[in-house]
Amino acid sequence: MTFSELKLHPDLLAALPSQYQRPTRIQQLTIPVILAKQDVLALAQTGSGKTLAFGLPLLQKIQLQQLQQDLTPPQALILVPTRELATQIGTVLQPLAQAMHIGTVTLCGGVAQEQQLAALATGPQLLVATPGRLLDLLEQQLLSPDAITQLVLDEADRLLEMGFWPDIQKILAKLPAKRQTLLFSATLPAELENIASHLLTDPARLEAHAGNSLVTAMEERCYLVNKGSKAQALIALLKQHDWSQVLVFINARDSADALAKKLNKAGIQAAALHGDKEQRVREQTLAAFKDGRLRVLVATDLLARGIDVTALPVVFNLDLPTSAPVYVHRVGRTARAGRSGLAISLACHAEAEALAAIRTLTGSELPLQALDGFPVTDQAASSERKRPPRDKQANRRSAGKRSIKQFKSSR
Repeated sequence: MTFSELKLHPDLLAALPSQYQRPTRIQQLTIPVILAKQDVLALAQTGSGKTLAFGLPLLQKIQLQQLQQDLTPPQALILVPTRELATQIGTVLQPLAQAMHIGTVTLCGGVAQEQQLAALATGPQLLVATPGRLLDLLEQQLLSPDAITQLVLDEADRLLEMGFWPDIQKILAKLPAKRQTLLFSATLPAELENIASHLLTDPARLEAHAGNSLVTAMEERCYLVNKGSKAQALIALLKQHDWSQVLVFINARDSADALAKKLNKAGIQAAALHGDKEQRVREQTLAAFKDGRLRVLVATDLLARGIDVTALPVVFNLDLPTSAPVYVHRVGRTARAGRSGLAISLACHAEAEALAAIRTLTGSELPLQALDGFPVTDQAASSERKRPPRDKQANRRSAGKRSIKQFKSSR
């Protein structure tokens, strides 16, 4: 199948970059349904082309609305959980929108509100936004949502979590009740299915792949190492291989900075990226990584959602994520758009529960392997009591003593 067979506008087809020769599976499934004005719940692997799957029909519908009636913009809204994803989607869709004479604006934190208000004054038909900044503008009545007839929630599983859900509810209450709603994600945990069902009207559920599955072009490895040896194990692997670029995921922000310093000290060019960094620094660091000027990027889960780095060969999990769906999003940064990729996890005994959850969710065996030069001396957690009851009783008696003199006098 070709894009022209999906009944897309000639101007839209002409504006498509040359690398988009044929629609991906999720694009084939969703574009006709969206053009038919039906609500959609779409599940597809990371890197499978979700942005164009909703972006192309969205732009075409906006153009048709412009021809048929005089609407006050904006007419369509794409909500995403992170600034980086908002910027990426805006970058992908802007040249396509320009070819259709459609204005777009990206609204997210970290950018001066005055700058975004100036952009809104131009009358853009399409908004790409993060919930916090959008809600702020709506509550200040600096933006009217009355003409929005298309709503997309990208990375919907994250947006429906408690961290975002209160803001999402407030935004939905301000939007017109009569609209088309599209939910896209690589994962959708069962507990969130009920919430999603209440947002959609008679939706088409479209799955390009088995739920929570990983692309077959990805190779997964999981090495068992001591908890305190992970950084040195990473350094050893980076020096053994000539990977052009590596994305390393870590759970804590302060740990990201510390690891980046260790890598640089070892002669490996690296930088850290997390939510505590200023927006300008985040943008510069990510741009350097995308352009190939930075070999190793150490990141928290800020980057697990939707960041597309062309031909990224390797992703590392220095820490296993505590949430199994996050693993799917992390490793989905490699093996994108039909390319091959490698996902390496460094696990310790303490992460056995997280590893089991990942195996259950993805259906992947993920066998633990030994890493040459890094023998494991840590002991696996035992279900036995570490102290017999009498020791705990002795501790309680000691805790009841009021001073060091009592310890001395009791001899």
